[in-house]
Amino acid sequence: MNRLERATMCSWMSLVVCWLIAAPVFASPSGTGFLVVAPDRGALGNEEIRRLFEEFNQSYRPASLVFVGRDYRGPGTEYSPYLSGALSDLTQAGVTNLIAIPLFLSSADPILANVMASLPSYDYSGSIGWAQPMADSYLIGQIILDRAAALSRQPSDEGVLIVGFGATDQNNERAMQGDLKKLADYLGRYHHFRETQQVVYYDRAAPEAEERNRVADSLITHMAAKKGRALAVMASLGPKFDHGMSLMSRMKTQFREIDVVLSDEELLPHPNVLRWLKKTANGYQPAAASEVGVVIMPHGANQVWNDAVEQVVAPLRATYAIEMAFGMGDARILQEAISNLEARHMRKIVFVRLYALTRHLKERTDYILGLTDSPTAMGHGGHDTTGTYPPQVRTAAQFETVGGYEETSDVARILHERIVEISTAPADETVFLVAHGEKLDEDDAKWRALINAHIETLKQDPHCAQLKAIRAATVREDWPDKRDKAVKDIRDMIETASQTGRALLIADRLYGSGPYPKLFQGLDYTLNDKGLAHPVLTGWLRTAIDRAAATLTAPRATPSR
Repeated sequence: MNRLERATMCSWMSLVVCWLIAAPVFASPSGTGFLVVAPDRGALGNEEIRRLFEEFNQSYRPASLVFVGRDYRGPGTEYSPYLSGALSDLTQAGVTNLIAIPLFLSSADPILANVMASLPSYDYSGSIGWAQPMADSYLIGQIILDRAAALSRQPSDEGVLIVGFGATDQNNERAMQGDLKKLADYLGRYHHFRETQQVVYYDRAAPEAEERNRVADSLITHMAAKKGRALAVMASLGPKFDHGMSLMSRMKTQFREIDVVLSDEELLPHPNVLRWLKKTANGYQPAAASEVGVVIMPHGANQVWNDAVEQVVAPLRATYAIEMAFGMGDARILQEAISNLEARHMRKIVFVRLYALTRHLKERTDYILGLTDSPTAMGHGGHDTTGTYPPQVRTAAQFETVGGYEETSDVARILHERIVEISTAPADETVFLVAHGEKLDEDDAKWRALINAHIETLKQDPHCAQLKAIRAATVREDWPDKRDKAVKDIRDMIETASQTGRALLIADRLYGSGPYPKLFQGLDYTLNDKGLAHPVLTGWLRTAIDRAAATLTAPRATPSR
C-alpha cells in the first residue's frame, strides 16, 4: 500500500464529517418535507453534495440534508445526533409527512440500509416514507450514458465496466451488482458495446475487502487484456477528502496501470443528479395550479394546418402555460417544449397527445417522458416508425398524459355541423365519414366502431335522420397493401351513391383532407375538409387538461418501504 492509499484509508476510517442544512422553518401546505440522506464522503465530497442540496433547497422546503458514514449503527451511535437534529428541525417546520430521499445508488448500500432500518426508532411522530434510490431512475442511467459516450470511439470494439463501491459482504455486493446491471442495460439501449460488466469494490473496512477487491481487480484486468479498448465508468459517490485523497484518484492510478480508460468523474458532478432530486420531490409534493404546464402534441403539417390547431388551443392559453410540440413523438421537440415550461417554473406537466385515439403514440411518448421502461417506436396508426430507442427527456417534471379526442361523444356535434354545412337535400344524400385508419385489422375495426357510435348519435338529429345513409370508413393510408383495398371499397361505395344521389365526404381527421382528393380523384362527391378543429374540441381539451391537472395538484401518498 502506497502513501496515498494509506492516507486515504486512515482518513476515511477516522474522519467523521456530517453537515446538517435545514430549510427555513415554515410548513408546506401539505405538511410534506424532505430528508436527503447522503454518504459521508469527506470534506470535498460533502461540499459537492452540500452545493447540490442548496440548489435543491431553493425550491423544495422544508428540507434537511444529513451525511451518514459507515460507522453508523443506529440510535446512540456515531451520526445519530445529526439524524435526531434533522428530524427535530423538520418537526418544528410543521412536517408531518416526511419523505426520505436516499442519495445512494442502491438501497443495498450498507450505510443506507442501516439508516432505513433504524429511522423509525427515532423520536418522530409523523409518517416516514422512503423514495427510490438513484439506480431506479432513467436520469441516472443517462449519466452513465454520457460518461461512456465521452470515452467511446468505436463501441463495437470496446468493453465497458460499470464500477460501484461500498459493499461489505457478498449479499449486498450481489444486490448492488443488480442495480449496476440496470445502468448497464440502459447503456445498451443506445450503444452496442462489445460487452458490459459490473464490478463492485468493497469498503476497505469490510472483513473480506482485500480478497473481494482482488477479485474485482482480476475482472478488470481480464477485460483490459481483450482485444480493443476497455472503458470504466464510476457509478458511485465514493470518498473525496480532497482531490488527491479520493476514490477517483485511487482508481485512476490503478486503472492506468492496466490500460483501462476511466471516466473523469463519479455520478457527481452532473446536472441529472439535481434533476433526479427535484423529480423525486415533485412526485410527493403537490404543485400549485400555477406550477402545472401543458405540452400539446398534434401531428403537424403545413402552416395552414398548424394555424387551425393553434386556433383550437388559443382559448386555453389564458388558463395554462402551454407549449406546442408538433410531430409524431419527436424527442428533441418534446425536450425543448418541456425545458421551456421548466424555465417558466412549471414542476408538473399535462402532456396531451392530440391524436384520434388514446393509444396513438402513447407507448412511444410514455417512454420518452420516462413513464415506462418498455420503449417502443409505434406511430399513430400502430406502425413501427424507426425501430430504435428514442432518447428520454432530461427533466425534473412529473407528468400526467391524455389523448384520444375521437373517443369523446361530443365529436358527433362537430360531425353534425360538418354534414349540415354541405348537405342540401338529405333524402338524396349518402354521407361518408372517412378517417385515417389502422394497420391491424382488429384495431381498424375498433376505430370504425367508434365512428359508428358517432353515427348512431347523428341519427337522432332530425336533419341527419333524413339522410339516405351515413357510413364509417378508413383509408388505412400508411400501409399500401391495406390502403389499396380500403380505398377501392370506398371508391365503389362513393360511385354507387353518386349514381342515385349525392355523395358527401366528411374528413374525420383533425384538419384538412389529407390524401383524400388524390385517393378519390375522378369520382363525383362533395368534400368538407374542415375536420374536427372546432370549439367543441377546445372544450374537450379544457376538460381533459383540467382533469389531469387535478391529479397532479392532489396530495400524494407517502411511500412505505
